[in-house]
Formats: sequence, structure tokens, C-alpha cells
Amino acid sequence: MTSFSWGPGTATGVGSYPGEDGAEALRVVLGELPELPHLPELPGRGVGADLIGRTAGLLVDLAVRVEPSGWRFGDRPGRDTRRSLDHLARDLDVLEEVAGAHDGPFKIQVCGPWTLAAAIELRTGDRALKDPGAVRDLTASLAEGVARHVADVRRRLPGATLLLQIDEPSLPAVLAGTVPTASGLSRLRPVEEPVAQEALRSVREQAGDVFTIAHCCARRVPYGLLRGAGFGALSVDLALIPARDDDPVGEAIDAGVGLFLGAVPATDTALPPLAATARPVRDLWRRLGFPPARLAEQVVITPACGMAGASPRYVRTALKRCRDTARMLYEAAD
Repeated sequence: MTSFSWGPGTATGVGSYPGEDGAEALRVVLGELPELPHLPELPGRGVGADLIGRTAGLLVDLAVRVEPSGWRFGDRPGRDTRRSLDHLARDLDVLEEVAGAHDGPFKIQVCGPWTLAAAIELRTGDRALKDPGAVRDLTASLAEGVARHVADVRRRLPGATLLLQIDEPSLPAVLAGTVPTASGLSRLRPVEEPVAQEALRSVREQAGDVFTIAHCCARRVPYGLLRGAGFGALSVDLALIPARDDDPVGEAIDAGVGLFLGAVPATDTALPPLAATARPVRDLWRRLGFPPARLAEQVVITPACGMAGASPRYVRTALKRCRDTARMLYEAAD
């Protein structure tokens, strides 16, 4: 049996939270998800705190700026890059102050190369994804920047075991050739799976000795590609796993890959009884035919996706539900 970086019956969050107070968000995470807390992301703070801008600030020797159409490469770092770096620097200072003594697993998140390439524009206005050379440069820059980021977090949390989540919500569209061109009148050519896999592998490997998770909350998750890229766990929305994905999900589990299952809605809703939240997780595991005892060891319960659109009150409720669900699954298998 594979040894994971977390204990049985664990829950965690995906990434984003509402509001602008990083210290308060981190305290909520530490309080509600003590077995596997993570660094919250607060896109509500504006430019540079969003998924793309936050990671674009990590790029080495590649500057970005905001245009009316979105993020675009520029000639030199400007105020938008500085905003990204300022947001992250404040978050890391808060992390060191509030959680510096944490001595268990701790997760951080960055955007992956394909979602960045599908979002950031070249100086011509075309998406970087259109130009294979630009994608290679972006991937190399990202790999170096992520490695530096991991090292910085490790210095601030010297007793923690770091987990790195790479977010790739646009990866299925990149592979399917459904990412629109700048004009929106056509679609960019699909990227071949070996090319996509190699870029992900390079970012993952250069990050160093850290457990890596691939997160994709879209439909048509490429389980085989992500497993082939060497990720130790896959993070997906449980509600978006169709029966036809049973084989690739089962193959990943059989290979010892962890599964972060988004079992709790990420936006405000009336939650059902606890047993009803746990039931789809059990049903999937039973359908795949794995021993019940492995479920609590190999599966981590999460919200369905980031929670930036939720109310602060619901965030606490949803995180508690994730933790309670994980505990119930563990106790039932004990």
C-alpha cells in the first residue's frame, strides 16, 4: 500500500475563499481542516489575486500586465505584476506568523502551464497556447518560479510536510481543441497528450521533493495523462465523474494514486444529512471494487471546487462537512 502524506479520514480545501482578510481565512482553514490545512487564495482582493495573476507573478523573466481582454505578456514588470507579488508576499508573511509552527502536512496551490497558456495573451493578442515556442518558454519560466515558491514556503514552515497542488481547469479544453481564439470566431488546435503530459511533468519534477496533486474540476478529466505525468494524487469534482470514467479512476487508485474528491458543494446551499454527503463517495468506491478500508486512507474529502463565490458563513459549514464526512468514512471502515 502506498504511503500518503496525510492520515486516514482527512479533509482539505481546494484553494479560493471569499473576502480579503488573509489572516482570518487562514485561521478558518487551520481550525476546520487541522489534518491537512492549505494556504487560502482570495481573488476578491482584485487584480493579481486571481488564479491566473497570482501564478503569473511567480514567472521568472516573463512579465505580465492586465489589458481589457485579460492578462497579457509585457516588456517589463509593471504595477499588475507588483500587485501579484504584493498579494503573495502578504499571504506568506501571514502564513509564517499564523502557521509557522505547523508540523503536519500543508498544501499550497499554483496554476498549471496549460491553463496559463490558455489564458495569457501574447503581445499580438493571441493566446500563448497558439504558439508552441511561447508555451515552452512559459512552462520553463513557471517551473523555475514554482520551485522558488516551494522553497520559500518551506523556509516559512520548516516543520511542515508540503503538498503542491497544480490547478488545471482548462486542460480538458486544451486537449479537445475547444479553447477559443482571440477573436472568438474559431478554436485553437488541440494539444497532443504526450506534449501536455511532458509540460506538466517538467513543472512537477522541478518543484523538488514535494508531494504533488493535479486539480481539475472540469468535465473529461484526463486521468491517464495526469497519472502518467507522475502526480501522487488527483483532485476532482465527485459530481462530474461519469460511469465511463470508472476504468481510468480505478486504474489510478490501483496504481496507488490518491484521490481528492469534491463531495461538498462549493457555493451556498442547504446541505443534506451527513450520510447523504458520504453516500456518493461510498458508491463510487464500491462500484470500483476496492476494499472499504482503503477508502479512508487513499481518499481526501474536499469541496467541489474553490469557494470564492460562497459566503463566509457557508465556508465554515462546508469545511466542517468535509471534515465530518471524512471522519464518518474512516470510522465506518475501521
